Formats: sequence, structure tokens, C-alpha cells
Amino acid sequence: MNETNLSHLPHDCAIQLQAVYDTLKSAERKAANFILSHPENIFGLSIVDFADHAGCSEATVVRLSKKLGYEGYPELKAAFRLVTIDEPGVEYENITDGDSATEVLRKVVEASVIALQDTAKVMDEDQYIRALDSMVAARRIMFCGVGDAGTVAAEAYQRWVRMGQECYNASDHDLQLILASKLDSGDVLFAISHSGRTRTVLNVAHTAQQQGAIVIALTNYPISPLAKHADIILQTAVFSRLANGEVMSKRIAELCVLESLSINFLIRKGESHLRSLGQSNEVVSINKV
Repeated sequence: MNETNLSHLPHDCAIQLQAVYDTLKSAERKAANFILSHPENIFGLSIVDFADHAGCSEATVVRLSKKLGYEGYPELKAAFRLVTIDEPGVEYENITDGDSATEVLRKVVEASVIALQDTAKVMDEDQYIRALDSMVAARRIMFCGVGDAGTVAAEAYQRWVRMGQECYNASDHDLQLILASKLDSGDVLFAISHSGRTRTVLNVAHTAQQQGAIVIALTNYPISPLAKHADIILQTAVFSRLANGEVMSKRIAELCVLESLSINFLIRKGESHLRSLGQSNEVVSINKV
């Protein structure tokens, strides 16, 4: 994918295109590449002309439009109404070894802000409410992640335990599978994977589903293997990269989604969980100077 041209796409379209591009079939990729190569022309093209120029069928154009979050081609086309090649949209600034220390600071902070704003934009409200409802109704919740996603899962575990919720969490892969096998119908597995391709997390999700648990996936890629195994998908939108190729701000976005869920969870659960949270805060206060 020509990432240079992404800045000339409507920002919401660029976010979704990055999220699904690697999963597109060959014909859909032709259509996507045509959008990337000629963003300034899209608004003036009928679906017949688009398909002809891209070398694909009209049905392919419709499928791609839906994968990009639009109801169909007319909605996709309308999004490009104000696009011009001379006026790029919001750009992510990559960090280079030529940047000063303060430029690196600015770019990291700005990328984090953009990631949070984009995540708020792409979050499906129905999926978010379903996730919240499932967590409020669950007898047990298991948080699962690997590597730095495991750190996010551990933070979520601590938050829900403080509120008096029965929770599971483990960093050992075998123990993750064992805990997932203890889940039951109505319990929740909250699986965290930026790529949605972490094999061990996929194995845990599969095990949890076999037990009848609800699987919630928090991922950047809504057509990833984890998303396909999930009952509910919460999508982040983080694409800016550091000089070493690592995605910056991905965990900040995940933590913010979980923070919002924990607050909503506490509001829904009410007085009993507020008391439990207060007790938890009081008991750990002896560790404060």
C-alpha cells in the first residue's frame, strides 16, 4: 500500500483502509489502490466508471465501500467531495533520526492525541454498549494479552478486582488456557491484541468460546483472525509509527477504552461496587508515604 497517498484521503477513510488493507482480496485491493492513486477523482466517478478504471467489478466496489465503513459507493463517493491533491488531510508525522529531542516529544504527544481522537471516531457505539452490557452481566471476566498487551490486561484486571468483580488474569500462556477453560456461559473473555494475530491469544479466545463465554476483542484490525473469533469487536485506530517500526500510542488507546468501560461499569453496578472500590483503596493506603 502506498502510505504516502493516505494523507490525501478523507481521514476516516484512511483509518479504515489501513485497518483492512492487508485482508482485502485481489479485486478489492485493485479498487483500494485506485482510491489511493486517484483520490481527487473519486467524487466525479460513477460506480461504473470507478469499476472500469480500477479493473474490477461494481460488486467489488460495493464490498470495499462497506469494508471502509460506508453503506455503499454513493456514501464513499460523497466523502471525497472536498478532496484535492493539494490539500492533504490530517497526517501522521513519522519520527526520524534527524529530529531534535523536543521534536520527538512533540510528535509522540501529537500522535497519541490523534490516535485517541481516531479511536473515538471509529468506535462502533452498538459494539461498545454490547461489551459494557456483557461485562456488567458477567459473573467472571478474564482479561488476556501477551507482551505489552499483557500489561494492559493486567491493568484492567486490577481495576475490576478493586471494584469487587471476580476476575482472571495470567501472563503464562498455559495458565491463560487453563483459566479460559474454567469460564462458563455468560462469562466474558476480554482479549487484547493490536494486530489481532497473536496465536496464543487466539487459542485462549477459541477455548473460551468452546466453554460458552462471550469473547470481546480489543484490536486495531476489525477483519483480523481475533476479530473473526470474537462476539464483540472494539476497534482502536492507531497507525503512526516510531523510527524502529513500532506502532506508537497503541496501548494508550487501549487503556483509554478500558478506562471508559471501567467507569461505565462502576456507574452501572452502583453502591456495592463503589463500597468495594473504597475498601480496596483504603487497604492499599498503608503503602503510601
